[in-house]
Amino acid sequence: MDIRRPLAWLALAALAVFADHVGVQGTPQAPPAAGAPQVPAQQTPPASPGGRGQGRGGGQTFPAQQRQPGDPALIEKGKTLYEINCRACHGADLRGGDIGGPNLLRSQLVLNDQHGELILPVVKNGRMNPGMPVMPPLPLPEPDVKAIAEYIHAVAATMQRQGSPPPGAEPELNILVGDAKAGQAYFASKCSSCHSPEGDLKGIGEKVGSPVALQNHWITGGGRGGRGNGEQKPVMVTVTPASGAKVEGRLDRIDDFIVVLTMADGMQRSFTRIGDVPKVEIRDPLEGHRNLLTVYTDKDIHDVTAYLVTLK
Repeated sequence: MDIRRPLAWLALAALAVFADHVGVQGTPQAPPAAGAPQVPAQQTPPASPGGRGQGRGGGQTFPAQQRQPGDPALIEKGKTLYEINCRACHGADLRGGDIGGPNLLRSQLVLNDQHGELILPVVKNGRMNPGMPVMPPLPLPEPDVKAIAEYIHAVAATMQRQGSPPPGAEPELNILVGDAKAGQAYFASKCSSCHSPEGDLKGIGEKVGSPVALQNHWITGGGRGGRGNGEQKPVMVTVTPASGAKVEGRLDRIDDFIVVLTMADGMQRSFTRIGDVPKVEIRDPLEGHRNLLTVYTDKDIHDVTAYLVTLK
């Protein structure tokens, strides 16, 4: 049996499918035979004007972002009505509220609504879907519902991606909730062997910036260690081969099979590892910070942060 024949037929079939697909996309086709019905050529719909939510073709992605902007006065009225009637369920940013209402920015109904024609029946009749939060009917006049719809669309139009929050300043979390005195005691117990408030940490409460940045800085070690001038310190290694001649330098790479280091003169050395030979001793200035990751509690973190903020 010649196995090339079925492969050839498969190749021809694939080529036919490809040619048919290309023809649908717009490649010139052979003229129809005489008397055959005329089939209109497919046309690509014009792209929407540029703006937020554009796809690869330049057209806007979501129907809610293709509509014309609403009247500012009507949007402002809708905002007030939304705050009174809708915020508790759907949230201040339309992404869901305390009562458990759905995210309106990801709602297909909202995305397809233009001027309240789809939102109005839901507000008027409510929703009783099993397994979903119950939405009771709201006795609002039709003009008020349309004003709310215009406000919802005004917020949805600011999305950069479907379901993303409206743009705005990133909120700064208040993490200064710890006890500075307790943090000082914890620092003296766990950190003072490597750090000093009069040495490398002097003025750290002002140097690092916000409390959030300061907390992230000390938890990770900030890429720094020891009582020095704050410069980043590399991980050092001492390799002792079977011959007994120690070699020291900056650790470049280590795994179960090899250890690579750079000596003080810039020369790089590598050693093959077989079990515990050669002997390898690593000195990592951030080892203490990594060890604490499994030790301190949330309270310890907040207490130490509250203490470090006072070092100015």
